[in-house]
Amino acid sequence: MEIRTGDWKGEKHVPVIDVEKREKGYHVTVHVGKEVPHPNTPEHHIAWIELYFRPEGREFPIMVGRAAFMAHGDIATNPRAEFCLKTDMRGRLTALSYCNIHGLWESDKELN
Repeated sequence: MEIRTGDWKGEKHVPVIDVEKREKGYHVTVHVGKEVPHPNTPEHHIAWIELYFRPEGREFPIMVGRAAFMAHGDIATNPRAEFCLKTDMRGRLTALSYCNIHGLWESDKELN
């Protein structure tokens, strides 16, 4: 299986990771189609978003969470998910999104 990446400014499938530092960790929002809207129809939609955290110096990532989008229609769902990550460790966030037509997409962001 191929995991695709790309420039999120020109591609509607790449998950965009926004991070806000909080007192006891981070608030992470993952958007698919943030700048270029992704269709949200039964025929073409984002089925789910997952977020992983790989702490610096550790071999394996930790799954932070998953959001599944079960209803598809322009007003039914928006491919956006929010996660709370309680850590004081540095590492890398990885977001995955799955489009029912164009497959699996990935992006990363350093957590400092």
